[in-house]
Amino acid sequence: MHGTTLESTEHETGGGPSPIRVMPARRPVAVRPDGKVVTAVRETGRMFALALESLRQLFIRGLPVGEFFDQCWFLARVTTLPLILVSIPFGMVIALEVGSLLEQIGAQSQLGAAMVLAVVREQAPVATALLIAGAGGSAMCADLGSRRIRDEISAMEVMGVNPLHRLVLPRLLAATLVAFLLDAVVSVAGILGGLYFGVHAVHVTQSSFFATFSELSQLADLGIALFKAAVFGFLAAMVACYKGLYAKGGPKGVGDAVNQAVVVTFILAFFVNFILTIFYFNFIPQKSI
Repeated sequence: MHGTTLESTEHETGGGPSPIRVMPARRPVAVRPDGKVVTAVRETGRMFALALESLRQLFIRGLPVGEFFDQCWFLARVTTLPLILVSIPFGMVIALEVGSLLEQIGAQSQLGAAMVLAVVREQAPVATALLIAGAGGSAMCADLGSRRIRDEISAMEVMGVNPLHRLVLPRLLAATLVAFLLDAVVSVAGILGGLYFGVHAVHVTQSSFFATFSELSQLADLGIALFKAAVFGFLAAMVACYKGLYAKGGPKGVGDAVNQAVVVTFILAFFVNFILTIFYFNFIPQKSI
């Protein structure tokens, strides 16, 4: 049949063999991997989806009260003393740098106003976020990661227990509440550290230090500081729980998940701090000297 086809083709074309066109083979389309930015955005979206789904469980099944208070006590126990020890020298550094500048212009009495702005508005929420992520968040991630590699999470799902409700939800709320409460402790410790250094090094009187508190600051500064601390605590718990729940690769994978949780929390905290500060300065009128 192949010969007949060739003959008929030759007869139709006048005796000469017809040229056979060979179509080029199609190359397989390579799937382009997503870039780092797209992967990071997708991962962040999954973290927030996990957190929102956990919060939805609060209205469906209620709050595991026992686990919530256990997590609150654990976070307060492991973060309170380190936060105080970090805040006191931080306040001293601010008093040293700002006080030396104020001495040059003869305005040492304004040290108290500068300390309130620096410590209450910026230092206290950021320090709270770093300690919640470094001490509390790493422990949360390691706990959930070890449960994952031991198949405890899968066992809970088989028994009909929702891990988001039983494990993630109390950790999110506990970290938010503890960060909100610890912000005041950090603020007081930082201001006291600045007061001690200002009195003994910059030679500012205690009365002038406290008298200038309200010259540059306002109640909204404390409000935004507490709000920032609560948001940072929520972010720290969210990232830690996500990385812990999806840890894989054995004990080494759990260690990698803990490192990633701390780093991602730091990045998110500083980025969110920048966004919240922009909104604050644009919508809240500031005091002038």
